[in-house]
Amino acid sequence: MEYEIIELQEKRVEGIGIKTSNENGKSVQDIGKLWQKFFAEGEYDKIEHKANQKTIGLYTDYEGDYTKPYYFMVGCEVEKESQNRMMKIIPKGKYAKFVIKGDVQKSVGEAWGKIWQMDLKRKYDCDFEEYQNNSQDMQNQEIHIYIGLED
Repeated sequence: MEYEIIELQEKRVEGIGIKTSNENGKSVQDIGKLWQKFFAEGEYDKIEHKANQKTIGLYTDYEGDYTKPYYFMVGCEVEKESQNRMMKIIPKGKYAKFVIKGDVQKSVGEAWGKIWQMDLKRKYDCDFEEYQNNSQDMQNQEIHIYIGLED
């Protein structure tokens, strides 16, 4: 699976989140429900000061590697904070950037399966998916996956 190494500046993400783990398929259920809540309950529309129209799936506060519990958040990058909901920081630094195209759920799930098998020097600090929202067709999306790397 191809990727490029890039340097990112700090980003602020505002949204809703949940603590989960990849054990016994728990994360698939938790993350699916959180995305559904994000759109069904209008959380996307409530976020003020969006930096762009993209949505972010953020993985942070790891308690170890990808097999241990972590915090997942659905949100948007914002230019400035509001007091309405949770805020997390994507730290500046080195990331492996993967570009995925296809079905939102299937393509992202398959990509993560491959990423977990790769020999990347991961920080397990902050990883995220950035949905480009460049199509109304959920089976034909472009998603960028960023994996935080050790310096």
